[in-house]
Amino acid sequence: MAWKESSIVEERMKFVTRLLDGDKMSHLCEEYGISRKTGYKIWNRYQNVGVRAFEDPSRKPHRSSNQLPGEL
Repeated sequence: MAWKESSIVEERMKFVTRLLDGDKMSHLCEEYGISRKTGYKIWNRYQNVGVRAFEDPSRKPHRSSNQLPGEL
């Protein structure tokens, strides 16, 4: 039997699905090897954003400190 590889997105989807099915947060965090803080971060992002929460957010800054304001 070959090893199954899964992406972070798939693991987050499974995590949230199991939460929706009624599993306890602390048990799932221990099983997935993440902190409860991270578990709640994934859960809250899912509740606020939906399916897009499974992907990592962009690390691009919202604005550049060297950029001039649009009015100039």
